[in-house]
Formats: sequence, structure tokens, C-alpha cells
Amino acid sequence: MSQNSWAAAVDVQEATSSQVTFKGYPTTSKLLGNIMPVKAGNGGWREERVNLAEQSLLNKLIRRSLVRNRNQVEVLQADPNSPLYSVKTFEELRLKPELLKGVYNMGFNRPSRIQENALPMMLAQPPQNLIAQSQSGTGKTAAFSLAMLSHVNPDNKWTQCLCIAPTYELALQTGQVIEQMGKFCPDVKLAYAIRGNRMERGAKLQQQIVIGTPGTVHDWCTKYKLIDPKKITMFVLDEADVMIATQGHRDQSIRIHRQLPMNCQMLFFSATFEDSVWRFAEQIVSEPNIIRLKREEETLDTIKQFYVNCKEKEDKFTALCNLYGALTIAQAMIFCKTRKMAAWLTESLTKEGHQVALLSGEMTVEQRAAVIERFRSGKEKVLVTTNVCSRGIDVEQVSLVVNFELPVDLDGNADNDTYLHRIGRTGRFGRRGFAVNMVDSEHSMDIIKQIEMHFDRKIIKLDTSNLEEMENLIS
Repeated sequence: MSQNSWAAAVDVQEATSSQVTFKGYPTTSKLLGNIMPVKAGNGGWREERVNLAEQSLLNKLIRRSLVRNRNQVEVLQADPNSPLYSVKTFEELRLKPELLKGVYNMGFNRPSRIQENALPMMLAQPPQNLIAQSQSGTGKTAAFSLAMLSHVNPDNKWTQCLCIAPTYELALQTGQVIEQMGKFCPDVKLAYAIRGNRMERGAKLQQQIVIGTPGTVHDWCTKYKLIDPKKITMFVLDEADVMIATQGHRDQSIRIHRQLPMNCQMLFFSATFEDSVWRFAEQIVSEPNIIRLKREEETLDTIKQFYVNCKEKEDKFTALCNLYGALTIAQAMIFCKTRKMAAWLTESLTKEGHQVALLSGEMTVEQRAAVIERFRSGKEKVLVTTNVCSRGIDVEQVSLVVNFELPVDLDGNADNDTYLHRIGRTGRFGRRGFAVNMVDSEHSMDIIKQIEMHFDRKIIKLDTSNLEEMENLIS
């Protein structure tokens, strides 16, 4: 499958914000919901909020290989009496030789933990429906790409497999995986149902696989009649938790689903499974097999937690410099609430001679990915970031996490989930790590007490001006 086998190239003249290219494809420099800096009453900038679609795309861009997943896989079968199959090699799946060649060409040597259980279900005859919990980096996209490529009949020149993703950029990412995996399948074609890919009304698509966003896919099925939904035999809904967080996508997805035949195979994926995601899944998938990761809680066992009393941001900066004088720090991540504070701290640390990278929400996702790659490779030793980097970023060398400003929710109370995600960037893979919290008011001391109570862990007071005390506590 080559680029020129796709449907008409994406029209980059469409009215979007300024565009950059990533891996040869046009992509908007601002994704849906990106929050621009807004002046707040105190002269600072408002706290940055995490955008799920951006975070998902960022995770895809920075992960070059499968993550180390020690979580157990839980399989719930629609028919508990049917035999449960799992595979340890791709050969066991009896794939077409050209498809197996594509899998190995991508660098997959053996199935990931999710793939071991999911692929036999996806490829089963008669077809089986599947709901799977799977984070970025577990091999989920490769699994359903393989299922679609295996499923199509190249002799049939109409759309047979339909895959929807929440955003233009995420659809392009998935399409790239399909292209790479289908490299040796020249008769299998792929089309993109995304904004800017203008098609002639009434002309039937000959591409067997279509990937796109819900609105455009729905238009192609109904308004433009490019796809006959009654001929779809496999439907993949990816990033369901992001989908329901994006206005209108949930309803459009359900409308698409209603047009599909009863015997269409349904594959549904989500990184998380809150009640809202389950309700969505129940409307899309009947009689499903379910694969879930038994979550291994992010542990605090390998992380020593401290707080430091400070008055102003300058005191916090002095405490930070003292920490660097006392600790042997491989790499550090420092979290701020606002872009303004992050920018000030980055400038101050750079003046002190530290190699510092800055990550914040006004950067494009591609720029953020480049910053994280530089930090991961050790080009910078300190990463100053706002909340845009609190989740899913694994850098094994991080030995210190500093909350320069403590995470709070909209009501001003401790944001315990964000705290856990932040300090969970250290102490990874069983290594020892340190978390230091800067306290500058009675309110922030109250936040520390709330965190202690929530996690049932003591956070120890640290005097960074006393070198001997620091060495005793931290050793």
C-alpha cells in the first residue's frame, strides 16, 4: 500500500490555523480545545488544563516502541463456554505472508500483552465483537490495523472496514500504521474521511478501508453516499474516552453505528473506562468480549516525599538551587501552574547554568514531542512544565520531581490525581525517587495535609538551608 493508492490527497488549502507537516502530512498547529494564555486578575496567567486529544496524540508521537506493561490482562468472554485462545507469536495467527512481512518490517517481533489476547478474538471466524481497555504504547493501533488488513477482500472494490478517531491528527497517525503494515499488500487501498479531503458527490469509494473523524465519515455515508454502510463488515471506534469528551462526536458515532448491518464486527477501544465510556460502549457493541488491564496503581513506595517552607518565588528558587547542591540528580521535572511562572523559572535556572527545557500549552503537539525527545535523550537535564506533561511521560532517569506550585482543583482543594501523576514521573520501574513540594502559604500547607490524608503518607518537612539535615533525610 503506497501513498498514491490513497484517496485524493488532503487539501492543505482548507481554512485552518497555521499548519506544519509531520512525517510528510499536513497537520494543524493548534488542536481542538488548546487553551491560549488569558490574563487573570492577579496579573498572572490562568492554570493550564490538559486536553485529552492533544495528550493522546503527544503519547503517540513520543512512543517509538511498546511501553513496559506489567499490568495483568483480564479477559471476559461473551460466551464463557467457548475456548479462550491467546498467541505468543504472529505465526500462530496464520496471517497472509505479505501481511506477516509487513508486521515484521515494522519491528514487531512478538505480540504485546494486549495483542496476545485481542488478536485471536479480532481475527476469529465467525467474527466476535470486542471492547478493550488499552493505553497508548500497548500495541493497540497495530492490533486493529492488522485485523482490518486481514479482514478485507482485495477483490471487492468497495469500503469494507470503517475506523473512526476523534481528531484529524489522530486519524492520520492511525492511517500511517495501516500504510506501513500494509506495505506489501498493494491491492488493499486506504481513504481518509477527514476535513479537507473533498470527494465527488455520489462517486462510490473503491478503497476497502476508510479511516476518519465522525462528522466526515457520517457525511460520506449519508450526504455524499460515497460509502454504502450496509456493506461495512468491520467497524473500529478508537479513543472512545477522547471521543465522548469532544462535543458532537458521541452522537455522530452512534448515528454511523445505526446504519451498519447487524452482523458487522464491532471493535471498541478506550484508555479509561469511566461510567460514561461504558454507557457509550453499550450503545455501540452488543455481546462483546471484554479485555481490561488490571490497573497496577502508581505506587508511592519508591518515592520519598518532602515539603519546603518558602515565602516568595525567589525563596522557592533558592531552595531548588540548594537541593541541586545536595543531591546527585540525573534528571528533574519541575511542575508549575501557569505558563508565566514556568517561563520565569526556566529563565532563572538557565542563568544559573542549568540545561533546561520548557514545555507548555501554547506549543504545538509536535513541538512538545520534540522537547520531550530531547529531555529523554539527556540533552537537557531539567524539564520545567505545566500540567500538559503530568500524564503518561516515562523517562527512566528522572530522580527528582518538584511541585514548584501545588496542584489544586477548581475549588482550590488538593488535586490528588494530578499530584499522583506528577510525582509518579519519578520512582519509575522500581527505582528510588524524590518529590519536593514548595509551600508558600497557609493554604498550600493545608493542601499538603489534604494530600497526606488522601494517600495516608507522611510528607516530611525539609530545611534546604541545612545541608547536613538534607543529606540525612534524603539518604
